[in-house]
Amino acid sequence: MLVQTSDRLITIIGGSGFLGRHIVRALARRGYRIRVACRRPDLAGHLQPLGNTGQIMAVQANVRYPASLAAACEGAFAVINLTGVLHSAGAQSFEAIHVFGAEASAKAARAARARLFIQMSAIGADPSSTSEYARSKAEGEARARAGFPGAIVLRPSVVFGPEDDFFNRFAELARFSPFLPLIGGGETKFQPVFAGDVGEAVARLVDAGEADGRSYELGGPEVFSFRQLMQFTLDTIGRSRALLPLPWGVAKVQAAVMGLMPKPLLTLDQVELLRHDNVVSEEARREQRTLAGLGVTPQGIEGIVPGYLYRYRKAGQFTAPKGIPE
Repeated sequence: MLVQTSDRLITIIGGSGFLGRHIVRALARRGYRIRVACRRPDLAGHLQPLGNTGQIMAVQANVRYPASLAAACEGAFAVINLTGVLHSAGAQSFEAIHVFGAEASAKAARAARARLFIQMSAIGADPSSTSEYARSKAEGEARARAGFPGAIVLRPSVVFGPEDDFFNRFAELARFSPFLPLIGGGETKFQPVFAGDVGEAVARLVDAGEADGRSYELGGPEVFSFRQLMQFTLDTIGRSRALLPLPWGVAKVQAAVMGLMPKPLLTLDQVELLRHDNVVSEEARREQRTLAGLGVTPQGIEGIVPGYLYRYRKAGQFTAPKGIPE
C-alpha cells in the first residue's frame, strides 16, 4: 500500500541486516525517506520492496571510515546505528565496531545536525563485565553519548525473527547433533523480543523526535530459562534430542575449541555472557523505559517462531506439530 512520503530523512547505519530490515519496514510505513548505510549496498536490494519507489536508498559506508559516515548522515533528521558483531575477529573487532563505530556514528550525526541519534546496544552492557562483548557495548554507549548529547540507547534482550541467529542456530544444530548443550546447566534467564517490536519502538522514538538521552530496555512478554528455550525449539521442530548440562569449566574448554572456527557456535566470551541473566531490569520497568513505556505491546515466541522454524522439521511444512496427529 502506498503511503505519503515525508520530507524527513532517516539514516540507518548497518541497516541491511536482520534487525535493520524490521526497522526499515516500520519507518517506511510511516512515510520517512530512508538512507541505509552499509558496507555492501549492492547486497541490500531486499529492502526495496519495503517502501515506495525511491523511498529507500542504500549507500556505501563503513563505521571504521568516518568520512563515509559523514556523507551518509548528511541532511538526516535522525541517525540510527545498528552495527554490531557477535564475536571479535580481525578488522571486525569489538573495539572497532562497538566502540570506535559508535563514537564515529554519533559524531557524524552531530556534525550533520541531526535531531536524533539512536545507538543499538544490548541488555547486559556493563563496563565492569567479564565479557569483552558487554564491556565494549557499554563503552560504545558512553562514546555515543559523548559524541551526541541526548543520544538514545536501546538495549534489547535476545532478538528473534525469521532470520535470527538464536532459534535458527540451535534448530540447525538439532538436525545433526544428538544433544543440545545447556551452558552452566541452562538456568540463565532470557526475555526474547520480536525484531518487529524493536522496529516499532525505534519508529515511535523517531516520531517523537526527542533526544531524551534515555536507555530503553526491550524484552518480550515472558521470561524463559535457556533450558526452556531449547526445549521449545525441539518441540517446535518435532525432534527429540537430549538436553546436556555443561558445567562452566567444560563449556569454556569447548568454547576454546569452537572459537577457532570461522563462524563459531560458541566462544569463551559468550560463555561469560551466559553467566548473567538477560532480562529487563526492575528499574527500567519502574521508569517506563520499556516497550510498554513506548506504547508497544510485545509479541511472544509461541505465535511467531513456529512460522519460520518449520523448515527444520523432518518433512518441513508437511510435518505435523508436536501433539497433533499426523
